[in-house]
Amino acid sequence: MKQCYIFLAALILFSACKKKERKAAESPAKSTPDFVVAFGSCNMSQEPNPFWDDILEEHPNVWIWGGDIVYADTDDVERLRAIYAMQDTVAGYAELKKQVPVIGTWDDHDFGINDGGSDFSIKAESQQVFLDFMGVPEDSERRNQEGVYASHEYKVPTGKVKVIVLDTRYFRSELIKDEDSKKRYQPTTDSTATVLGETQWQWLENELNQSDADFNLIMSSIQVLSGEHGFETWGNFPLEVQKLESMIAKSGAKGVIVLSGDRHISEFSKTNIDGLSYPLVDFTSSGLTHSYSSFSGEPNQYRVGEVVSEKSYGVIAFDFEKKEADMKMKGDNGVVLQELKQTY
Repeated sequence: MKQCYIFLAALILFSACKKKERKAAESPAKSTPDFVVAFGSCNMSQEPNPFWDDILEEHPNVWIWGGDIVYADTDDVERLRAIYAMQDTVAGYAELKKQVPVIGTWDDHDFGINDGGSDFSIKAESQQVFLDFMGVPEDSERRNQEGVYASHEYKVPTGKVKVIVLDTRYFRSELIKDEDSKKRYQPTTDSTATVLGETQWQWLENELNQSDADFNLIMSSIQVLSGEHGFETWGNFPLEVQKLESMIAKSGAKGVIVLSGDRHISEFSKTNIDGLSYPLVDFTSSGLTHSYSSFSGEPNQYRVGEVVSEKSYGVIAFDFEKKEADMKMKGDNGVVLQELKQTY
């Protein structure tokens, strides 16, 4: 009789194990994301960047420069070229380039002048140096266009990600200094003032309208949503902000996320837009080698969570089945400093 009980118990245990195996086979746990983007900005080649090994550990499908790749601030083309060359000698970055596709845009310091815009005297020459650094072929159409904007598509078996890289420097109108407060700049009332310029605007509209990607990332370099601090931001051109938000909503593009840098702080900003079925997130990641460590606060009506004022990089892990983006600000050794999950 005792043997019968033992046999029965073993049979029940065997059946339970088989049931678990079937369940696991039917609903396998996802061990890795479908697609991973890593990005960052504000990087001085002469300063230590502790993150390159951590970024490789993320196994990103692409690395996106968010601007200020180097700090050149010069109208001497050969000096600009030499400073970019210094970045290529950084061992950790060289290893990243071997393993991961690298794309991105510039901001003011790699453009060549602090807070610079369309009136920069060597912007055409600077563009060619930038494209050289990014490894853009000599026969690429980007060599003949004005501005460094571009789009890149990445397709994996479970879905597609499109990265739209903007140029917020080449065409940007003059900034208006704020003489009445402690802020550096004030919003312009000029209806003809622009961030992107007419040609780039038309190009962006086409890229969004024709996109069939599951997620569309727009790398802006400067912040789009946070516009009250008085530094560089799309908020200095309020009509351009309205134009961008309207264009995103009307395009029907899926999963649009804005990426930005520039500020030497990292933060999430989020807003709801009429006609858009999901909130628009602006993920700011800055900076890689230096940050605004003495940050004591600034207004941002769209902020989600807290400002991270230590050095960091950004990571977004995508789940195409769940239509989810898991956004993380990370510090040294991959420590998560802040996280935002958004379903689309």
